[in-house]
Amino acid sequence: MRIAGLVQDSIVDGPGLRFVVFAQGCQFRCEGCHNPDTWDSNGGTEVSVEDLIKDMLSNPLTDGLTLSGGEPFEQAADCISLAAAARDNGLNVWIFTGKTFEELQEESKDNYSIAKLMKLTNVLIDGKFIFAQRTLSQKWCGSKNQRVLDVPKSLKTGKGVRYE
Repeated sequence: MRIAGLVQDSIVDGPGLRFVVFAQGCQFRCEGCHNPDTWDSNGGTEVSVEDLIKDMLSNPLTDGLTLSGGEPFEQAADCISLAAAARDNGLNVWIFTGKTFEELQEESKDNYSIAKLMKLTNVLIDGKFIFAQRTLSQKWCGSKNQRVLDVPKSLKTGKGVRYE
């Protein structure tokens, strides 16, 4: 998997202690992005998913996995393995994406990897970062258009359901 970096024990990328993987590569290139070094899909470092899993599971206090970026859904197949290992070990999975839940649902009809990754996800922070709508008042969101969604509930209803 090509990554921009990782953080063990983050407390800002979801609840509790998070193992955060920043995927390398992002098609959106949002104005004001706080990770522009992740845009180039040829940048970053190639790391085996097995090594990432080993690192993720090395701390017994870790509460969950957060996939951020860049754009994790550009590497959905590799993210599936990470998310599956997290879930198999009692960790929750959060994903930050520039795509909306509805866009991912549409893409998942023709892309098994996106469909599978969505099923392994507990919470999705969706939508592009829009600089003109930036905010500090929404927890885990950088701009007002972004939503924090409960993915299992959203998949059941077919529309985005806010995480509480």
